[in-house]
Amino acid sequence: MEKLLIEETEKMPRVSFDHTSGKLDILGRSIPEFPLDFYQILYDWLDEYVKDPAPQTQLVVYLDYFNTTSSECLLDMFRKLEIIQENGKEVNVCWKYDEDDETMMDSGQIFQSMLKIPFKLLKIESDR
Repeated sequence: MEKLLIEETEKMPRVSFDHTSGKLDILGRSIPEFPLDFYQILYDWLDEYVKDPAPQTQLVVYLDYFNTTSSECLLDMFRKLEIIQENGKEVNVCWKYDEDDETMMDSGQIFQSMLKIPFKLLKIESDR
């Protein structure tokens, strides 16, 4: 299984998924023109990863904005991680948000309430 690396653009987040370490990162902005096409790449990778995950999987999500379709796609991705936990492996999500971004904090809280995996909200202090 290969690592998944997608570089950030104005409309798509940076994605770095490493099957060996179990470290999964999504950073940036998620407003791709064709969200389902973009997220299908992540789904396909996760479908393979679920078959033989690392002992511990940590997904870090640090987005400054995402659209409604991306929100649905993120939820589907989190659901795939729940399968890993159901199979006895450790999984956790770290949802990072800027301290002055209540919308992203609220979004994280909504996801947190919908999931069965450990989901931590982490406020990032701005250095402005």
